[in-house]
Parts: sequence; structure tokens; C-alpha cells
Amino acid sequence: MDNLTHSMLGAVLGQTGLKRKTGLGMAALIIGANIPDIDATCTFWGTQSLAMRRGLTHGPLAMVLLPLLLTGALILYDRWQNRRGKRPEARLPVRPGWLLALSYIGTLSHPAMDWMNSYGIRLLEPFSSRWFYGDVLFIIDLVLWIVLIGGFIWSRRAEKRESGDWRKRGQIIIATACGYIFLNGVITGMAEAGAHTHLHDAGVEPEMVVANPVPLTFWRRTILWRSHDGRYSRYDFDIFAPASLRPESGAGAVGKTGLDDPRIPALVSRSADARAFLFWSRMPVARFDDNDGLVLGDQRFDSSFTRNNFRVMIPFMDGE
Repeated sequence: MDNLTHSMLGAVLGQTGLKRKTGLGMAALIIGANIPDIDATCTFWGTQSLAMRRGLTHGPLAMVLLPLLLTGALILYDRWQNRRGKRPEARLPVRPGWLLALSYIGTLSHPAMDWMNSYGIRLLEPFSSRWFYGDVLFIIDLVLWIVLIGGFIWSRRAEKRESGDWRKRGQIIIATACGYIFLNGVITGMAEAGAHTHLHDAGVEPEMVVANPVPLTFWRRTILWRSHDGRYSRYDFDIFAPASLRPESGAGAVGKTGLDDPRIPALVSRSADARAFLFWSRMPVARFDDNDGLVLGDQRFDSSFTRNNFRVMIPFMDGE
């Protein structure tokens, strides 16, 4: 998910009362909720960063070590402020045990949220490079923004008025967010189950079906499918219009993935970008262009808004 969502989830967790367990408790939750994204620095490597993101810093070793490092850094920061006489008087005493617990809660919330979308996450890195996908939320979910940001403001206003129900408000918002995520999971399950049934009835035996979340309209999904014989296509699912699941009424022509072309392995072997892209890609497609050479893309990101950001071109060499 985007870092605003991660941050606001950490903040609302603090508003459930957790931030009052120790000094710097809110900092532990918010920083912890973002700290696995330290791997964002690898974006300087361009396309090759696709194979580096959401891996080692999101895996089990990082989930053990990052909260320990965060706790140590926050304790040192508190002591440094105290020595300089700049420690805020209103700050609660730092309790290392609780600070460590909140660091773990915040940090663990990050891969849990990242798993929710179709971009993917390598939850077991470095022990396994397998990608996991939840297909539940779009990577930037405006409804979740409204719930978390609005809920945080609602709880903070009660806290500033010294109303005792500010913790309850935070708990209500967490429950609401969980309910919204669960609802999206149900919609995804319905979309994928219906797609399998309708494709089978249409004589298509799918190798993969993905109910890809779409922005703004959480009740819709873009159904992406590909068959064992290399065909692929897409169409829309709308929970309020189930008939749109019928393949004959779907959008998008049936195409070929192009991955069976014998020229592809040699071209990919000489391009680090292509190898990284195919390692990351869940639903790769390939085509040859007379001017550009081999063009690799991914079905999930084949819209006009994202296509150019998730595409690799390998030019022909002389004689090819």
C-alpha cells in the first residue's frame, strides 16, 4: 500500500490507546508501519528494482530485526533529548518493553497491508522468493484513506476535549477498516469464483484468474485470465451487475501471451532489466515490434495510465 495508508494505520492504532503505553509509542507505531519500505532506495536501479522491492525488508528476518533496531534508536533519541534538556515534559516515560511491542505491531502491519494488493510481496524472503498476492485492495484506496484519516481526526478531537471515549473511537475505526478489508476480500472471492465458472462454461480452461481491484470503485474488479494454451483477456466484474461476468459481454479481445516464441530466451539472457521484470511479473506478455525489438509487459498493469511504467524493451542486435 502507499505510505499514507501505512502511516495512518499506525496513527489510528495509537489512538486505540496503545500510544499511552510508553513514551514515543506513537512514533514506534508510525515509523514501524513504514520502516520496511527502506528498500525504496533501490528504485535508483530503475527496472531492476522490481526484483528488489518488497522482498528482504518485508520478510521474516526483517520482521524480527527492524523492530529491535527501531526500539534502540527511539531509546537513544529519548536519552539524547534528555541530556540536552530538550525532552518534552508531557512525554510519558519510555518503557522499553512496551516500546518494543509497539515497534513490532507497527512493523508487522506493513507486510500485512502490502499483501492486500495485486502488486505482490515476497513474505518469506530470504528463505523463498515466492510472491504472494491478496488481490483485495487497490494500492491506493481512497475509501481506506477516508476511514483512517477521518477516524484519526474524530478520535483526536475527543482526546483534545479530554473525553474518555477517544480510545473507543480509535477501536471503532480499526474495526471499520477491518470490516472494509473483509468486504473487499469477499468481493474478490465472488469475482474469481464466478469467473472460473463462466470461463469453464464458455469452453475456456484458465491457467490463472485474477480479480484485480480498481481505483475508486471498490465494488468492481477487472477480471484477468489466461489459459494453458497461451490465450489471455480481461473483462469487468461489478457486484451490482453480475451479468457483466459473461465472457461474451466482456471488454477486451482475446490475445496471445507470446511467451512461447523461441527467440525470447536469448534476448532475455542479455538483459538484466528483462530478467528482473520476468522475476517480478505475475502475468507477463510479450510481443515483437519491428522498431523496438522485444517488448515485455504485465497484464495487471496494461491500462493507459500504468502501461509505460511496467514495460521493458529489448532492442534487436544487428542480424536479428
